[in-house]
Amino acid sequence: MTTVAPHLDAATVPIPPDDSRPSIGSAWVTLARRRLSLSAHTPREILAPMATPLLFALVLAPALAKMIPSSGRGGIDYRTFVIIGTVGLLIPLACTFAGIGVIVDRTSGARRELLAAPIPRSLIVAGNLAVAAMMSVLQVAVLMLAGWARGSHFNQTAAGIGWFAGAVIAFTVFMYSLSEVLANRVPSQEEYVGLTPVVAILPWFLAGSLFRIADLPIGLAGFARALPLTHALALLRYGLLDRRAVGLHDIWGMTNPTLEAVLSMLVLGAWAAAFTFLSIRVFNRSAVL
Repeated sequence: MTTVAPHLDAATVPIPPDDSRPSIGSAWVTLARRRLSLSAHTPREILAPMATPLLFALVLAPALAKMIPSSGRGGIDYRTFVIIGTVGLLIPLACTFAGIGVIVDRTSGARRELLAAPIPRSLIVAGNLAVAAMMSVLQVAVLMLAGWARGSHFNQTAAGIGWFAGAVIAFTVFMYSLSEVLANRVPSQEEYVGLTPVVAILPWFLAGSLFRIADLPIGLAGFARALPLTHALALLRYGLLDRRAVGLHDIWGMTNPTLEAVLSMLVLGAWAAAFTFLSIRVFNRSAVL
């Protein structure tokens, strides 16, 4: 008896699923957990970053409010003005410090093992970004709560909270992406730390953190309008402090606060998207060097 083997077309042969490759979501969560365990695996590492927002909210902002009366700020509570401006310092510092972990991974950490994993390399950047954003949002929340407990007054509306949250998230994405680019381009940790004042602190003094950008000389005021932080602070104050949108008027010179807020949010979104793309591109290039 002869047996005739059926002819199977290659297109009809079922291909078993590749169970060894993790899903995008599970890989991203795993990478974020890994970065979180490295960045905040002890109570000290979680509580220490809270010292800066508490210092500003409980000590510096009230002291500055006594020196500069609210009448000099168009009737705006200057203590609240400074506390919201402090957000523009906390986020850059949190994101630039998070970039140090990227350098450690690159020089002596597990980057090679991560690059060998069957996942898109962009997920490594996304996992780091998630943890940096979480730590930034936590610090901002502590600052706002401490300011409220110290007597600051916030105009809390659903729309205002939306503008505030959107600005925080967009600016955090931009700042961490910038930090990721620097961490993958700067050769040493010492040089990276030396750039921190330029990247995280210098723009804070020019972007309307302690005073309006309209009070700057014309040349510096024009430069300040191009900074992402200037747009972020104007949106933050429009959301929780000044519904007249003085900060937005200083940037755009229009009379429609909603339109100005949309334009500033688009500027922030464009900066965030551009540097997110750039950070992934730089990471991919540094991974093959």
